[in-house]
Amino acid sequence: MNIENAQKIVDDWIKEHGVRYFNELTNMAQLTEEVGEVARIIARRYGEQSEKESDKDKDLGEELADVVFVVLCLANQTGIDLQAAFDKKMDKKTKRDHDRHHNNQKLK
Repeated sequence: MNIENAQKIVDDWIKEHGVRYFNELTNMAQLTEEVGEVARIIARRYGEQSEKESDKDKDLGEELADVVFVVLCLANQTGIDLQAAFDKKMDKKTKRDHDRHHNNQKLK
């Protein structure tokens, strides 16, 4: 599935099950909450904090999917073609960062 298809799937889901999009500020708050849930799992599972028993069953993939869902909502409601924006960003990063990363001694 590409990003364009994902945006359509989310839009169709919102229209069928969600009644309407939450406003942009609500979705921004929702995105912050979801990113916080990802951060909590990463900090405890891969960082130095100990993982609480209640967090051990948390699914990182599901939480990352929540982040993607809200990003797609924000793109849809603000008229962003996220596939085009992503393609443009990857082209820019490829041109800008290829030699920089290959020449970074910290990454060797």
